[in-house]
Amino acid sequence: MKTRKLQAHNAQLQAPGVIQPDQLSDAELLGKLLNPGNEVKADIPKLEKLLQGFGGLRGLHIASRLASGDREGFDDHFAMQMQIARELVRRQLKQSLQRGVSLTSPAMTMEYLQTVLRDRKREIFTCLFLDTRHRVIASEDLFQGSIDGACVYPRIVAERALRLSAAAVIVAHNHPSGVSEPSLADQAITRRLKDALLLLEIRLLDHFVVGDGPPVSMASRGML
Repeated sequence: MKTRKLQAHNAQLQAPGVIQPDQLSDAELLGKLLNPGNEVKADIPKLEKLLQGFGGLRGLHIASRLASGDREGFDDHFAMQMQIARELVRRQLKQSLQRGVSLTSPAMTMEYLQTVLRDRKREIFTCLFLDTRHRVIASEDLFQGSIDGACVYPRIVAERALRLSAAAVIVAHNHPSGVSEPSLADQAITRRLKDALLLLEIRLLDHFVVGDGPPVSMASRGML
């Protein structure tokens, strides 16, 4: 019975005249988010102006985390809706990396790391612990720092990898400044991490640096 209902629902979505979400503009999607099931055409000019004023969807998301007085143009309800939408995306991506999923696609890894790390106000150092088939065992934020740095301790990463019986690790951190270029300090801690894990026969597969643009893979830069 559930299968029939799902098939009927899919058929309804694919019927002529039914607008798919990917066919809507950013302003139209925002209108649907704020007023699901209602006609939103009258709100489109206002929403387009709002998007332009804050620099698009990403700008709106960043502004939604500010105090009410610092984000003139939309209220607390709108801000909460934006944060909920972002959190749903983050959780969907994290669940796609649950145990049993093999990281055969660098693009999937980069998309997840960019979603969870970009636009964070402080520097966060996160680790993906993998088994022998590069399936995800766990994804954890191990260190948090200031706006311009975080202290990373290879011993703690190694201990956590051992506790999880990980065979390989992918690490990543964000640069709140928005600059994705690995610093000399990033390169130094990467070498220390690699050496510490290698003693335990655990491979460091990559270290990603997340900024405004695409995440930078230090492995692809030959920095491992």
